Amino acid sequence: MGRDDHPPGAQPATHTPSVLREYALLADGRRGALVGPDGNISWLCAPGWADPPVFSRLLGGRGDYLVTPANPRFVWGGHYEPASLVWRSRWVTTDGIIESREALCYPGEQRRVVLLRQIRAVDRDAVVRVRLDPRADFGREPVRDARRQGSHWLARSGTLYLRHSGGERLRPTGDGALCGELTVPAGGRHDLVLEIADRPIDDEPPQPSELWRTTEHTWRQALPPLAGGPAQRDAVFAYAVLRGLTRPGGGMVAAATTALPERALAGRNFDYRYAWLRDQSFAGHAAARIGRYDLLDDAVSFLSARVLADGDRLAPAYTVDGGPMPAPHGLEFLAGYPGAPPRAGNWVSGQFQLDSLGEVLLLLATAGRLDRLTDDGWRALESTARIVAQCWRQPDSGIWELPARQWTHSKLTCVAGLRSAARIAPRGLAGRWAALADAILADAAAHGLHPSGRWQRAYDDGRVDAALLFPAIRGALPPDDPRTEATRRAVLAELECDGYLYRFRPDRRPLGDAEGAFLLCGFAAALAAGQAGDAVEAQRWFERNRAACGPPGLFTEEYDVQQRQLRANLPQAFVHALMLETAVTLGQATPCRPAG
Repeated sequence: MGRDDHPPGAQPATHTPSVLREYALLADGRRGALVGPDGNISWLCAPGWADPPVFSRLLGGRGDYLVTPANPRFVWGGHYEPASLVWRSRWVTTDGIIESREALCYPGEQRRVVLLRQIRAVDRDAVVRVRLDPRADFGREPVRDARRQGSHWLARSGTLYLRHSGGERLRPTGDGALCGELTVPAGGRHDLVLEIADRPIDDEPPQPSELWRTTEHTWRQALPPLAGGPAQRDAVFAYAVLRGLTRPGGGMVAAATTALPERALAGRNFDYRYAWLRDQSFAGHAAARIGRYDLLDDAVSFLSARVLADGDRLAPAYTVDGGPMPAPHGLEFLAGYPGAPPRAGNWVSGQFQLDSLGEVLLLLATAGRLDRLTDDGWRALESTARIVAQCWRQPDSGIWELPARQWTHSKLTCVAGLRSAARIAPRGLAGRWAALADAILADAAAHGLHPSGRWQRAYDDGRVDAALLFPAIRGALPPDDPRTEATRRAVLAELECDGYLYRFRPDRRPLGDAEGAFLLCGFAAALAAGQAGDAVEAQRWFERNRAACGPPGLFTEEYDVQQRQLRANLPQAFVHALMLETAVTLGQATPCRPAG
């Protein structure tokens, strides 16, 4: 990638964002950053996931932390270090090879972000340009009070306090940024550490070597060993992404970003920096499959707390610490990622999503089967079953968060959840829950079964929907139930394109005109094929959808089949969760010990 020459450390007046496939994720459980191929931190919210970003170039805001070769003639690459979210940017220039090792210090502190960058001169002396220009509140708060304190820089931006180590040679510019060039001798390394906190930073500056050692050790302890399989590396990495997106003891964000469009100029760009109940269930199932239970325990804790606190007022999603989601609002002062206006907040908290209740039941029952259900978890399981009994006849917004209808998938997901819960319940409760599952299934069969013998989208909509693959996968019906196979065949016949699967046909346009293929649905097709006994078809679906990522290996929610581009927010947690579950289920990755 080449670019025009600029003064040392300077940044062009306009910044063109990269395609999503080129961004790498850094995460520590409490916030996430995206680093682009030019070495700029293009997105980082601080101090928490849904707080305003301090680096917002991704959406056209100001704020940079650029570490890039001074020689503008380079080609970019990179990779994650094994079993971690430690990223290595790699630039091959006409002067030599330069690497920048990147990570958020792990585990992350609640009130302080620690961003690590280590410049490595691989074969010759390396000269890099550095520009540090943090701007809080979506780029609206400039740097102020910048001053040297020994070998460190201290500064403010909005309500945030900053300390930068390793940049002694950087100098302030007229706009408040710290800029300069650093030279690293061949074979050498140079560490940069940026700390961002919501209170003054007055302790001793940390030693970079200790921060790196802690981060490396914690990632090694956090990730599951897998015995082998063709997808072993990708499966471990998927777990790392889920772990990085999950607040310790709390919720997992659906994605690290907001307002990245599903389709250019289509008006579908949402804020996913929040914790959906459904996503926690998917992540918990994946963790259970590989026999690594810390992520399962976090999901159980989060869902149980929300059910016990809110009861029949349970929302589909919350902040990662269990608070209410803010209402959506525009960010008109930003240019936005090309193809969509920027926005923050989400209106989904006002919806009723019946299928989320079924997902809660499924996850808590899985924890119970593995003897990991706490007393609070059991009370939450009973409470959720009561809510289902009260509410299952109501129209809901369903898995795709559409206008309220009698969605067949929602009913069948509750059937699956109730059947799973009944298997771990005492006899009296088990009988009641099984009877309720039978009643809901009978209602769905009376109103949601197509004349052809397959399930249909809604009681008043005879079309197919890829979401209808999930209830059979989760045990709502036996695998040999004729309705299951009829549904699977109809979904594939209507919604498959080039080995990818779309959610549904929103109108008469060809598939792909309205939205991208849904990777979640593609992995569901792999699981459904495996359940049907078609091992070859299962592997084909898995491999096709596993390839729908960029060099860093991250998945978004949608994939533009025609243009082979990632669409929507990055990375999408539930896609990584289902990819991991599918890999283990199909034998593409093997736990070192049998999964529970």
